[in-house]
Amino acid sequence: MVKKINFLNISIDAITMQETLQKVENTILLKKQIHHTVVNAGKVVLMQTDKELEESVIEADLINADGQAIVWAANLLGNKLPERVSGIDLMEELVKRSFKKGYKCFFFGATEEVVTKLVNIYKMQYSEDIIAGYRNGYFVKKDEEEIALQIAESGADILFVAITSPKKEVFLNTYKNQLLNVNFIMGVGGSFDVIAGKVKRAPLWMQNIGLEWFYRVLQEPKRMWKRYLVGNTKFICLVLKEYFNSK
Repeated sequence: MVKKINFLNISIDAITMQETLQKVENTILLKKQIHHTVVNAGKVVLMQTDKELEESVIEADLINADGQAIVWAANLLGNKLPERVSGIDLMEELVKRSFKKGYKCFFFGATEEVVTKLVNIYKMQYSEDIIAGYRNGYFVKKDEEEIALQIAESGADILFVAITSPKKEVFLNTYKNQLLNVNFIMGVGGSFDVIAGKVKRAPLWMQNIGLEWFYRVLQEPKRMWKRYLVGNTKFICLVLKEYFNSK
């Protein structure tokens, strides 16, 4: 039975990392497709005004709670989520399983330097056999169909898309039918930058107490402070409004 909760009109899958991985493996085995996405506080806020993003998220087959704030807020509203399933951790686990199980991955996004470095890291860490292909994330609208065709013809079982929101969500939702032979498709935000060493990830203790966003602000204060200050404030207001309405 599929376990889901309703969180601010988003149907989030109430499953663990291990349950998510098992669903992916079953899907690859059955040669079907899962369109996966994650939600965090920032994305929930964007969805309030960006209807194309909202549609792209809601129409996904599997929605994980990426941010610790989502887990806490859902619990506050009486809908328990077992744990956070972050996009970067899921990607890392799937790359590892690709090596063990013989899956092939396509990496789409980031700069040419970053995506090339990422692929080289995985080739050295695992094997070049897991690489179906890769491409940077810089393109114009008219290139999208050609990119989708390139991915579809690559022989990939898994697609990771590391471009910003809402662009990655909209791309996956728009072209998932052209990518039906790719069994698992997901957006992974800035994960390529982290794996390639361009950006440092917050220590585990900061992740566990929901301060990963603060670590990003410390690394790039001029670019990030306003985004997180405004976004987090709006998210708290949304959750509190829902909480008091439910009472």
